[in-house]
Amino acid sequence: MKTTKLILGLALAFSIFSCSKDDNGGNSITAADAATNAKLDIMNDDVSKIVEDQLNTSDGISGKTNQTIQTTDAFLPACATVTRVPAFGTTITPGTLITKTIDFGTTGCPLPNGNVLRGVIVITFMYQPAATSHTITYTFQDFYHNNIEFNGTKTFTRIMATSTANPNIHPIVTMDMDMTATLPNGDVVTRVGQRVREIIEGYATAIWLDNIYQVTGEWTTTFPSGAIQTSTITTPLRIRMNCPNIVRGVITIVRNGNTATLDYGDGECDNLAIFTVNGNSHIITLGGN
Repeated sequence: MKTTKLILGLALAFSIFSCSKDDNGGNSITAADAATNAKLDIMNDDVSKIVEDQLNTSDGISGKTNQTIQTTDAFLPACATVTRVPAFGTTITPGTLITKTIDFGTTGCPLPNGNVLRGVIVITFMYQPAATSHTITYTFQDFYHNNIEFNGTKTFTRIMATSTANPNIHPIVTMDMDMTATLPNGDVVTRVGQRVREIIEGYATAIWLDNIYQVTGEWTTTFPSGAIQTSTITTPLRIRMNCPNIVRGVITIVRNGNTATLDYGDGECDNLAIFTVNGNSHIITLGGN
């Protein structure tokens, strides 16, 4: 996206949407809210990668066939520590309930894609390495993603199957979301909904950073003003493991009968997206702290 368009788009977006929010009591669809939504999307994708990383270990539920488990170049950084119940070194058998605690510390632990985490994620699943479907639950404890605090519980079901996007057997994850996000300014945003995420490239290698994912789904977000909006992925999102932001896809947003779209572009790794409402398009900045 061109720099000149970015400058003009941001200036226009700030002038129009700051007024809209004030005049409509927070009930209009704003560029700021679209950016907040995008930050929550990025967190969802990063956490899902982290959890799946733990399932692709020798004590996990990888379900992979004729493939190297991805232990080299893993997405979990060295600044994070993992503890397990039963303790590491203990022999586990099918049917054992496993709890893994992933601690990112309190000072900031950067992921390979540049996003910074702190706090704890606790994941729980049943050890059934021969199964083709698993349910995993994970919760947050004093957890921050790029200085946004997240609370709540997420559950996802992971199956091994084929799809139109990837004809080879690969993981398809359905995530049920029910979470609360506290922004750096103290505003609280809640989200309930579902996302389906599958790997479409890179699954056959032992390198995490060449993985590419596709995401579909729909969710409802409630903002501090009390405004409620629904977001539907109308063009599948594309997530590259080597990029901190979503690189392609369109989300359609509806609030109080008004409709807007957030277009992540053509696949280039940047922090820009095109926000369109009432026929007017503006480039906005996404991600970051």
